[in-house]
Amino acid sequence: MSSKNVLASIEAMLFAAGDPVEPERLAEVLDIDVENVIKMLGHLEAMYDENESGLRLIRVDGKYQLCTCEEYADDVRALLEIKKNTPLSQAAFEVLAIVAYNKTVTRSFIEQIRGVDCSGPVSNLIQKGLIEEKGRLDLPGRPLVYGTTDRFLRCFSLNSLDDLPDLPENNEEKDENQTSLFEENDEENSQNSAENTSASTDDAEKEDD
Repeated sequence: MSSKNVLASIEAMLFAAGDPVEPERLAEVLDIDVENVIKMLGHLEAMYDENESGLRLIRVDGKYQLCTCEEYADDVRALLEIKKNTPLSQAAFEVLAIVAYNKTVTRSFIEQIRGVDCSGPVSNLIQKGLIEEKGRLDLPGRPLVYGTTDRFLRCFSLNSLDDLPDLPENNEEKDENQTSLFEENDEENSQNSAENTSASTDDAEKEDD
């Protein structure tokens, strides 16, 4: 099979698959080395970019998938009559962040962090295909473990969870001005207390006289 035919075959398989496909699987079907498949995938990606095609090739957690370019999203929605998804709530975003940054978690772990019941946001994220069940822990009750999906990576344009931005560091250092103000108040309170004690002592001595 010529290089041109291999490239066309890879394109056809990715289009038909719809979901992300491992390069190893493509190599197995074509009976060629994985290195050659990855090289051809690079050519396919460059071809779409150079021709300003309405399609693009993306990588998701080491897998490859064909998708439409973002600038044509409205036209695709209009053609397929796809309704816009309801935006995620703040609670859902918080739960999603906890799952993503911790890789795999139980619902009780999420609720321990947020301090409230999270059954609603978890169910909503599962329905949207952003998180999924990853198994059960070998603990009493066999709690379910949740993790993010390939759809989550695609929605946030991530190749893997390692591409997540770093979390901001907690600044636990005390503000110097605030500390100084507290100290000044403590000193003032101590002085007032001492003056009140002294005044009470003087009054008591006068009464004795």
